[in-house]
Amino acid sequence: MLIPLILSGGSGTRLWPVSRKNLPKQFLSLTGQGTLFQQTLERTRLLQDVAAPIVVASEDHRFLAAEQLLESGVEGATIVLEPTARNTAPAIALGALQAIERDPEALLLVLPADHLIGDAKSFTDGVQRALPVARQGWLVTFGIRPDRPETGFGYIRRAESIGDDAYRVDRFVEKPVLATAEAYLAEGGYDWNSGMFLFKASRYLEELAEHAPTMLAAVRAAHASANTDLDFVRIDSDAFAKVPDNSIDYAVMEKTQRAAVIPVACDWSDIGSWSALWLAGARDAQGNLREGDTITVDTQNSLLRSHEHHLLATVGVDDLIVVTTPDATLVAHRDAAQDVKRVVDELKAAGRTEHSLHRVVRRPWGSYDSLESGERFQVKRIVVKSGASLSLQKHHHRAEHWIVVSGTAEVTCDERVFLLGENQSTYIPLGSVHRLRNPGKVPLEIIEVQSGSYLGEDDIVRLEDVYGRS
Repeated sequence: MLIPLILSGGSGTRLWPVSRKNLPKQFLSLTGQGTLFQQTLERTRLLQDVAAPIVVASEDHRFLAAEQLLESGVEGATIVLEPTARNTAPAIALGALQAIERDPEALLLVLPADHLIGDAKSFTDGVQRALPVARQGWLVTFGIRPDRPETGFGYIRRAESIGDDAYRVDRFVEKPVLATAEAYLAEGGYDWNSGMFLFKASRYLEELAEHAPTMLAAVRAAHASANTDLDFVRIDSDAFAKVPDNSIDYAVMEKTQRAAVIPVACDWSDIGSWSALWLAGARDAQGNLREGDTITVDTQNSLLRSHEHHLLATVGVDDLIVVTTPDATLVAHRDAAQDVKRVVDELKAAGRTEHSLHRVVRRPWGSYDSLESGERFQVKRIVVKSGASLSLQKHHHRAEHWIVVSGTAEVTCDERVFLLGENQSTYIPLGSVHRLRNPGKVPLEIIEVQSGSYLGEDDIVRLEDVYGRS
C-alpha cells in the first residue's frame, strides 16, 4: 500500500505578514489553484494505486486541515495532531506507526505540505521510479536537479548508481555560500535536498531504532496513548513533550547506510521566502510579480502583493518586496527576504499579536473580522457557515449587540431561543449564557458590537462546544 504522509506543521514565518501562526503558508493560496496543502493532495491523487493520506498537523490547525481535505474531495484521510512541534523525524515516526496499522508493509511517501511543484508529471514519474528502490529497503530521497547556484537549500552529493535511475547518497551538505554553490553546479553530481522521501514505514522505524532509540521509544509511548476525537487522532501531550526534537536528515538520513537519491526536474520550490515566491511566479515584462490591486510606475523586478480591497502603488523602485494585509505592511529588499523572520521575532518580543493572528480570524464555524476597536468597545463582522454554530458561552466583562446583515440567525440568550432576519438586532447582556447558530442554507453575516471593561478573546467561558474546545 502506498500511503502519502503530508507534513503540515510548519509556521512559514518568512512569508509574514500573509503567513502567520494561525494561518501558515501551507493553508494559503499563494500561486496556482487551491492552497499549497491542497496542491500537495492533488499531486498524490495522480499516483497509481495510492491510498488515502495521513496528515500530521498542529493541534492549532486541525480544522484548517479537515476543511481543506473536505474541499479537495479527499475521503478516508487520517489527521494526526501534534500537541507540540518536534521537527520532522518524530512527525514521520507518528505517520509510520499510523501507516503500519493499515498495512504492515506500507510504503510511505513523505511530502511537506508547503512545497510548490510546477511539473506534476515529472514528480509522479520520479515516485514511480522510486517505488522498486524503496521496496528493496532503501530510504529514498528526491533530489532536485539544480538550475542555479542556490544558497538557500541544502544539497545531496550522489555516489554510485544502484539502478532504476537511483544513486547511493554520498553525503548531505548544509546550505553553502555562493562560491561553493557555484562549484557544486559546475562539478555536477549534486542535487538540492527537497525534504521529500519514499520508504517502507517499517524500514524507517528500524533505522530510527538503530540511530535514535530514545526518540522512537518516546514516540511509540505517545502514539500508544493517543485517542480518537471527531476526525482526529490526538497524540498524548505529556508523553509527546518527552520526544527529542530532531529532523529526519540529522536523526536518520545522514547516519543510515541505505540512503538513496533519485534526481528529478519538476520545477520545484519550497517557497521558503518571498524571493522564492517571486522566482517561482509568473512575472510581467518588467520582472514584477503582482497580486491584487496594484499600479506600477518605473518599477522592476519586484514582488507586489496587495490585499484585495487596498490599492498598492509603487514609483521608481527596483528589487523590492511590498506586501500589504488589512493590518500590516511589509517593505523589504529582495536580497533580505530571509530576514523577514526577524520581524516576527520582534513582534513576539514586543508582546504583539500580528505574528500570530490576522485581522480576519478563521474558526471551525466560520470567521470574524475585527473592524474597529477602542478603549471600551470593539466591532466585528462575523460570518457563520450554513448549519454551523458557535459554542454555548458567556462573558464576565462584556456585553454584545448583534445586527443581522444577511441570512438568518438562531439566537440563544439565557432561557430564550429566537430567530432574527436581515436588519434585525438583539442585545446580549454581560454574563448571559448565549449562542449564535446559522439554521439557514446560506452564510449568516452579522455585525457584533462589544462593550465592556475587557474585550480579549480569553473572556469566553464555553459551556458546550461541538468542536471539542475548552
